[in-house]
Amino acid sequence: MTDLSSFINALPKAELHLHLEGSLEPEMMMDLAKRNDIDLPYKNVEEIRQAYAFTNLQDFLDIYYKGMSVLQTEEDFYDLTLAYLEKVSREGVVHAEVFYDPQGHTGRGIPFSVVTNGILRALDDGRENYGVSSELIMSFLRHLSEEEAFATLREAEPWFDGRIIGVGLDSSELGHPPSKFQRVFAAAREMDLLLVAHAGEEGPSAYVREAVELLKIDRLDHGNRTLEDIELTETLARSGITFTVCPLSNLKLCGVPDMKEHPLRRMMDAGLKVTVNSDDPAYFGGYMTANFLSVAQALDLSKQDIAQLCRNSIVGSFLTEGEKAVHIATIDQVLLQPWDC
Repeated sequence: MTDLSSFINALPKAELHLHLEGSLEPEMMMDLAKRNDIDLPYKNVEEIRQAYAFTNLQDFLDIYYKGMSVLQTEEDFYDLTLAYLEKVSREGVVHAEVFYDPQGHTGRGIPFSVVTNGILRALDDGRENYGVSSELIMSFLRHLSEEEAFATLREAEPWFDGRIIGVGLDSSELGHPPSKFQRVFAAAREMDLLLVAHAGEEGPSAYVREAVELLKIDRLDHGNRTLEDIELTETLARSGITFTVCPLSNLKLCGVPDMKEHPLRRMMDAGLKVTVNSDDPAYFGGYMTANFLSVAQALDLSKQDIAQLCRNSIVGSFLTEGEKAVHIATIDQVLLQPWDC
């Protein structure tokens, strides 16, 4: 391990943009297919890896939803979630606010309770076994209708006792602007849920504006294309809203042709509160350390820059102020240590 990797791993950080279904590694996909007697169009793990050679969001989503088919039982969702927490606990992740897509499962006949309870049980065990605190955010699939999102919101209501803390918006962005879900986000806000949404990944900066102004989100997922609107960029810099940026995802989906052209540095220079996250790490080639390394090396980030990204993740999380203070103090202590990087 390089000294830069060791430095990154030593810094406490929160992961704020992680789709649990996107942490389904090829080996687990194959194992769960055998466990549940599911026929996959792949003969072995290597064929699954070769299928990950997508070049845009929709091609990725086609494979992503196909992979979901192996998730059948509460134990499957438990295993998936705990495997993710075990991995990131070794990379300095002290807190994770994870997304899941219940509509992607209920739509194929898996009960909402099976999916949600399996994940929640693993999150509890992840706190106990790995020291990673966590929260669960339920995402609506934007290629489906707002009426279907409302039905999911109603079905999830028994879990709005602190077990599910918020709602998000993901899946195919182009042609599905945030405004399509304005009413269901307003209803979620009335239920005192926290609100996040994907915007400005493939969609234009206008989608970012809609997410902020119409959905009234608490945090912005991706948001790279905000920079195309100078006024919006200045407004969001002043607001202090947190951006959950996903470098390797952007590279894999051809949002940037080369990591040296990634907008993260320009976003930081514009005063935006940027964080680094892994999005769908099994598909995009790496978890938190790999994402930090990719931008740190390509954009020549300093130790202070990397530490600031970690601070932003803690500040932008939904932890209590007391919990945030503890982690930020540790970041400051790590930064004071001698590092040859």
